[in-house]
Amino acid sequence: MIVRKATLADVSSLKPLYLELEKDAVKFQPEHFVIGNRDEAFFEGIIKSQNQDILLAELEGQVVGFAHVMILEQKRIPCLKAERVIYLQDLDVSEKFRSRGIGAKLIEACKEYGKSHGADFMRTQVFPQNVRGMSFYERQGFSEKMKTIETYL
Repeated sequence: MIVRKATLADVSSLKPLYLELEKDAVKFQPEHFVIGNRDEAFFEGIIKSQNQDILLAELEGQVVGFAHVMILEQKRIPCLKAERVIYLQDLDVSEKFRSRGIGAKLIEACKEYGKSHGADFMRTQVFPQNVRGMSFYERQGFSEKMKTIETYL
């Protein structure tokens, strides 16, 4: 298996993975998520960006997973340290290829990407109902730092 940066030629391989990811999001939080249409402009915006990329997991020439990462600066607030974060926006490994270490390899590649871009730490979010996902992230060294709470208006 190899991990590499996505190119525009990979868009057709990425679309079904994003659809799978969106179906999970709708399952976990239908009040916030719908199935979207990720067109070529969406992917082009990421691939041509200076502060984000999509890292692909490729197995025998087939794209089986991806991680969408962004390099962000912490908000400039007096009580926050001036740090740079690699934010994992999205991660998906095709259902039929899960539990083979592919997600772990993607996380490892994300960490290396972050280090090479001067990031101090890595952050992501997980649906609280996604017990399997939280367990995966904990095995990769993540731990809960804060909870996001909300209410309807």
